Amino acid sequence: SKDLKHIRKLCDENEILLVLDEVQTGMGRTGHLFAYQRAGITPDIMAIAKGLGGGFPVGAFLATDEAARAMVAGTHGSTFGGNPLAMAAANAVLDIIEDPEFLSQVRDLGLRLRQSLAQLQDRFPTLIEEVRGEGLLIGLKLSIPPLEAVNAARDEKCLIVGASDNVIRLLPPLNISQEDLLEGVSRLTKAFQSLETT
Repeated sequence: SKDLKHIRKLCDENEILLVLDEVQTGMGRTGHLFAYQRAGITPDIMAIAKGLGGGFPVGAFLATDEAARAMVAGTHGSTFGGNPLAMAAANAVLDIIEDPEFLSQVRDLGLRLRQSLAQLQDRFPTLIEEVRGEGLLIGLKLSIPPLEAVNAARDEKCLIVGASDNVIRLLPPLNISQEDLLEGVSRLTKAFQSLETT
């Protein structure tokens, strides 16, 4: 949060546009419409996609009025821009996400998930070093190669993905039920149990 404020200040002082990539973090994934909102700053330009279409391929390029002044007709275009079906999908997603109760539920589920994963870390401290993230964008820093955890979770019918040399990423759907979320943690627990015994 303070890092983004510092970067925003540096950009303002040097007349540099602040461009943020919210392709993965935007559209409620962190429990806020956009991740930058927690920092109390506003970017000049922002890219969004993925969650914007709720599974339908769509992306958007957003800019403040000031930054957009430089984008006159012909300077910014897209081969597939303005697709009516993509715009309808994005509109339907926005109708749901703009409901304050929806984002509140994402924050609540994210807190429950982090608490459950902290308990998992306490149970398997030799395997899980740290729980990271916010909302329903969570990472587990591991002391083992992520692929081992990915494979063990898959054996328990739980799909996760590696995010780096030592992190797995958990990205449940934003509309997941509490029951399904806890079932996922239960399956992840079984996966770590199997890893601990090998």
